[in-house]
Amino acid sequence: MNKEWSDLNKLMQVQLKKESTFEAGIETLLSLRQILVDELYRIKAELGREDFNMIPFMNVSGYHSKTIAYSIWHISRIEDIVAHTIIKNEPQIFFSDGYKERIGTPVITTGNELAKQDIADFSKALNLEELYRYMTAVKDSTNHILKSLHYRSLKQKMSDRDKEDLRSLNVVSTSEKAYWLIDFWYGKTIRGLIQMSISRHWIMHVEAILRIRNKITPIV
Repeated sequence: MNKEWSDLNKLMQVQLKKESTFEAGIETLLSLRQILVDELYRIKAELGREDFNMIPFMNVSGYHSKTIAYSIWHISRIEDIVAHTIIKNEPQIFFSDGYKERIGTPVITTGNELAKQDIADFSKALNLEELYRYMTAVKDSTNHILKSLHYRSLKQKMSDRDKEDLRSLNVVSTSEKAYWLIDFWYGKTIRGLIQMSISRHWIMHVEAILRIRNKITPIV
C-alpha cells in the first residue's frame, strides 16, 4: 500500500477512536479522500478514453483484474449506497441527480456481479465525463455527511428494516458475487463503514487502477 495513504488511513483510524480527536480524524479522512480523487483526475488527463476499457490483468484475481472505468464506477456506487442509503437513509446521488441516464449505464448495481469481458463491455458503454462528475458529486456529498457526524454516532448499527429497504432498491445484484455485501454492510457500525467503504476500499481500488495504468502505459 502507498505509504502516504497507509499512514493517513492508520492515523484516521486512531483519531476516530477518541472523542477528543474525532474531528481531527474526520479532517484526516477528508485529506486522504481528496488525494485519492486527485490521483484519479491525474490519470484521466494522462489516458485516452479507450484505455479506461482495457483489462490487462483479465485472467488473474484481485482488484486489478478490472478496468479503470469499472473501478471508478464501483467505488462510487459503493460509497453512494453506504453514505446515503445506509448511513443517512436518504436518496442516493445516482437517483436524485439522474446519473443513470447521464452516464448511460446498463446497470444500477455496484457491478460486483460482472466479470472479464462483461466488465470491458460495460466500461465501453459509460460516458466517462459523467462518470467522473458522479464520482466527484458522491465524494462531495459524502464529505458533507462525514462533517455532520458526531462521535457518539460511530457505534450506531442499522436495523433489519433498514436492510430490507436497501434490498428493495435493487442496487445490489442477487448474484452470489454481490449479495453478500448487504449482510457485510449491515454487520458494521458507522465507524466500520467509514473505515472500509469510505476509505480503505478507495485506497485498494486506486492502487489497482495505478497498476492497470502502469501496465497500459509503462513509466519510462
